Amino acid sequence: MSNPVSEEARVIPLRPAPARPAAPETAPAPKEPLWRDLVGEVLRRERQAQQRTLKDVADAARISLPYLSEVERGRKEASSEVLAAAAHALGLGLGDVLSLAQDELTRRTAVRRSPVALPHRPYRGLSLAA
Repeated sequence: MSNPVSEEARVIPLRPAPARPAAPETAPAPKEPLWRDLVGEVLRRERQAQQRTLKDVADAARISLPYLSEVERGRKEASSEVLAAAAHALGLGLGDVLSLAQDELTRRTAVRRSPVALPHRPYRGLSLAA
């Protein structure tokens, strides 16, 4: 005897997924500043401290004014040649600009980063005597 096959599909219900425990909410880790932002801020701060215009510095550095503006705003990643030209136009060396940017990076990230405290473990080594 043959058993007739039904035209309807057989549906097997799936069990609902078990509820996952909610992850504890933590504040998102702040992003480290980009190097181009730091360098741009240093160039702008130095230019403004000298009360010079973008045009004046761009002309002295032989850089286009729009490009120097984008470098100062952190929109462009300037080459070392462009940074050196802008630094020299401001009466600084490339090392001065990079040092000031590094100081700014250290200042910004030192507040967020706390030193990792390692637990003190007494030495339980072996002492060999002859």
